[in-house]
Amino acid sequence: MMIISPMRERDPWKQIKPWERTSYAVTRRAEHRRRPPRGPIPRREEGEGRCINSNVTTLPVIGGEKQKYRTEKKSERPREEEEREGEAQSANGALLDVVSAAQKFGINYGQIANNLPDPTQVAGLLQSLNVNKVKLYDADPKVLMAFANTGVEFIIAIGNENLQSMAGNPGAARQWVTQHVQPFLPATRITCITVGNEVFSGNDTGMMASLLPAMKAIYAAVGELGLGGQVTVSSAHSVNVLATSFPPSSGAFREDLAQYIQPLLDFHGQTNSPFLINAYPFFAYKASPGSVSLSYVLFEPNPGVRDPNTNLSYDNMLYAQIDAVYAAMKAMGHTDIGVRISETGWPSKGDEDEAGATVENAAAYNGNLMQRIAMNQGTPLKPNVPIDVFVFALFNEDMKPGPTSERNYGLFYPNGSPVYAINTGAGGVSGRTGPFDPYSAQMFSSASRLAMTSGMGSRPIACVRPDSKETENLY
Repeated sequence: MMIISPMRERDPWKQIKPWERTSYAVTRRAEHRRRPPRGPIPRREEGEGRCINSNVTTLPVIGGEKQKYRTEKKSERPREEEEREGEAQSANGALLDVVSAAQKFGINYGQIANNLPDPTQVAGLLQSLNVNKVKLYDADPKVLMAFANTGVEFIIAIGNENLQSMAGNPGAARQWVTQHVQPFLPATRITCITVGNEVFSGNDTGMMASLLPAMKAIYAAVGELGLGGQVTVSSAHSVNVLATSFPPSSGAFREDLAQYIQPLLDFHGQTNSPFLINAYPFFAYKASPGSVSLSYVLFEPNPGVRDPNTNLSYDNMLYAQIDAVYAAMKAMGHTDIGVRISETGWPSKGDEDEAGATVENAAAYNGNLMQRIAMNQGTPLKPNVPIDVFVFALFNEDMKPGPTSERNYGLFYPNGSPVYAINTGAGGVSGRTGPFDPYSAQMFSSASRLAMTSGMGSRPIACVRPDSKETENLY
């Protein structure tokens, strides 16, 4: 195993506290303030989210100051228990095509919190779930070292606060790559660097003008260091860079951003790098719950809408947004650039005025999305190109500013227990009606439970039943 020594030099970018970084903290606040691009939206239909409660079991061992966990050898266990486990594993086999979604979707690993587990514990958790793509909002060396030799692919980031200095100083870009990328390869699979995040969502024209030069400087540094074949360079944008998004075929970028986006697309075309979009159908529903169909935004069965120009039918908002981006790029002369969803998700809790922010809806949105990912589904415009998605987010982050929803996008609580079980049968996309619980005893292995409880004490897994306010503690 290759061991990477910790970097001794102080990182000048680490002096800024995570929650002060505009590249991350502002991400969905800017989206929250903006209404989605106007256009016809399907009428609201009464939809019902579902949450399947998980019966996660572990083996408690009482001793010492903390309760610990252990795994049993088969020889120690009654035959009846082994037979029951065998039956459960057999039943789980029928869901393998859905479980495969874990190997196809990525997860955003944000760290604006003061109670998150150590990165080594997070590495164990994600490996147990077969998640092999992670996106960071920085280049945290502790995280990158913790995931060494795991095979997990990483997107790392340069904050907005660094764009102008890098744009005017190629040496600074080279130093950043030398310090934050080169030492970790090849043990940690860094495959992409995002330069800035939602730069076009603000009003800082200086930062907007610096984005592409900074991207070019990082790209040049990557090439000079011989890493061009391993690492691509991109930037993530809010879906609100679009002036129109419906019908999808009429998708167009905002006129005030054209001077920045046109050369940016040229760069992507020349470097064969993807265009990254942060898309949240939740915000469209939150803004107009009386007119936006909940079923449409949650991937639930609904009549859908038809694009009159292409005659293509859309049964969910996310796919319409993706195809609107493709149309906008085509209008600027580019059909050679792929689209990746760098962020999407649904909060499990919100303020009183945040319609739709519930556990049931979050479970439905992410569960139905994962089911489609497992099917290698493409959008109506690109049916043969599987959607490429990074779900937001891994953990609830208690120090994020803004409305309550901002702190409740996580699939997990910081103690490693799931916020909700995911039901992929709700949408009926594949004809199955059974639940997919990624936190079941079969997927949530004893090893990962041990990893997540070591050093944090024994904490029960809490799951709120959708039909009551009671909380059931499951060990």
